[in-house]
Amino acid sequence: MSEQKYSIVIDLRWCLDELLADRVIDQRSYNLVITSRRAKEQHPLLTISEFGLPNAHALDSASEAKLTLSWLNQWLAAKAGMAMVRIDPLKVDVPAVTQLMSFEYARSQHILPIEVTLDEVVIGTDQPFFTDWHANIEKLIKSKTYRTVYISPDQLKRYRQEFYQVTQAIAGANSLHKRAAADVTNVEALLQLGDNTNPDANDQHIVKVVDWLLQYAFEQRASDIHLEPRREMGRVRFRIDGVLHTVYEMPLAIIVAVTARIKILGRLNVAEKRKPQDGRLKTRTPKGLETELRLSTMPTAFGEKLVMRVFDPEVLVRSFAQLGLSGKQLETWHELTAHPNGIILVTGPTGSGKTTTLYSTLKQLATEQVNVCTIEDPIEMIEPSFNQMQVNAGVDLHFADGIRSLMRQDPDIIMVGEIRDTETANMAVQASLTGHLVLSTLHTNDAPSSLTRLHDLGVQPFLTSATILGVMAQRLLRTLCPHCKQALEVRPESEIAIQWQELVQPWRAPLPAQIYRATGCEHCRQTGYQGRVGLYEIMPLSNELKKLVATDANVEALKKQAYREGVQPLRLSGAKRISEGVTTIEEVMRVVPLH
Repeated sequence: MSEQKYSIVIDLRWCLDELLADRVIDQRSYNLVITSRRAKEQHPLLTISEFGLPNAHALDSASEAKLTLSWLNQWLAAKAGMAMVRIDPLKVDVPAVTQLMSFEYARSQHILPIEVTLDEVVIGTDQPFFTDWHANIEKLIKSKTYRTVYISPDQLKRYRQEFYQVTQAIAGANSLHKRAAADVTNVEALLQLGDNTNPDANDQHIVKVVDWLLQYAFEQRASDIHLEPRREMGRVRFRIDGVLHTVYEMPLAIIVAVTARIKILGRLNVAEKRKPQDGRLKTRTPKGLETELRLSTMPTAFGEKLVMRVFDPEVLVRSFAQLGLSGKQLETWHELTAHPNGIILVTGPTGSGKTTTLYSTLKQLATEQVNVCTIEDPIEMIEPSFNQMQVNAGVDLHFADGIRSLMRQDPDIIMVGEIRDTETANMAVQASLTGHLVLSTLHTNDAPSSLTRLHDLGVQPFLTSATILGVMAQRLLRTLCPHCKQALEVRPESEIAIQWQELVQPWRAPLPAQIYRATGCEHCRQTGYQGRVGLYEIMPLSNELKKLVATDANVEALKKQAYREGVQPLRLSGAKRISEGVTTIEEVMRVVPLH
């Protein structure tokens, strides 16, 4: 960046003068803002954006009609000749950037380091014409070069506060818990395995770290939070859209204390570190919604690992369309769930969205006239309209026992968390034969395979054909980021066309004229994807399929008949999503079995 000849802190009058000179606003808008009484410490662009002034540069419908903060940021960055950067907190090495300068200095100079490499430091600012700090930064970074970028004032203020607060909390906790590091169980000190030393989990610094961690996870749409001990440093990772991201590395003693704090909140035995434990806690998201977190601990080579599964509170109010069901598949699912009795199975690997599908379905079926009962291991989300029971091996309450008890509770609909063994499978069959609608899950790759899986568990084929209404196989696909996805023209001889044929064979699916590819931008953390959607294969049991099932036909025969009847396999469902511009060929091939 070229050096400025002057150094000023821009204020409200300066911004309005420049906007007026650039003919972005008129004199009336100028007078409206300049005569208002607003907080002086607020950045001028924030103040101007609050008025919703008309944008004189909005010459067409694609432009923003009002002066939004986003537009004003781009205007100021262009005026200063700076690149505009959106902070991705998952990409920032917080300890490295906060060590570069103190919070007080960063605040007084209107800056925040956002990246530190071996030879360069990137400094963000919302005051692009203020350069007093340039000479000092050259002394701080010594042999490194520096580059200045523009950052939106709301982002700068928020992340400057957050980064320094969490660093301060971890540093404070570390100074108190240094001795705890020697007590951590690891593979190099096996005699200490199960040591009951408990760092002070109620220390104010640890409380702050835990609060920050949970709120941060909610903001980043994390589905899982991993606290992982290592030999010297522990790390925190978030699973976002199915992919793990390292968020923070902190001293091992702090990981121990944070884990202990969360165990206390989840009512787990803090002293017990030798065996896995399960628990749950309830908290609120930044939006004020109550949400459940399922806790799971396990002893590892370097100490106790904790995973928190975050259950989205909005799952229960999602429609089938929001889950990704549409057209014929949605119609078929409605027909299946309208039956008064029988078994409906949802199948797929762990993390494929089976629980979300079942809960959303049950929520829509749970009217005042219906008694919905569940037996789960564990209860995933508390829903007042369900009667939920949890498996408890300690008192010999297993899935089969739970179904047996629920059948005496006058249920209309029974949800069984998972069919794992012969007894559970047979009890589910008995429940459906006695007039109940049973929904449950299995772990198979596709819908037809679930029927042979039941036979492997010991269910008689004639009972399977008499009770199974249908099977849904599903996966979760990452969806393309709407801000950066790029259209590609597809030619018959191109590599994309070859991939398409590999995906859809042996079926016939027309090659789309264009598909989209993932590129990456600030909105999607350079991944090219943002959010996930369900991919489904729904197989209702027709009379012909029931005949095949009753004769214990093999899975290939079942697949041929199902596909002959129009069941859309997962691969073709994925191909449809590709044609619609929802996702990419690479993503479908990543999650869908090709053979």
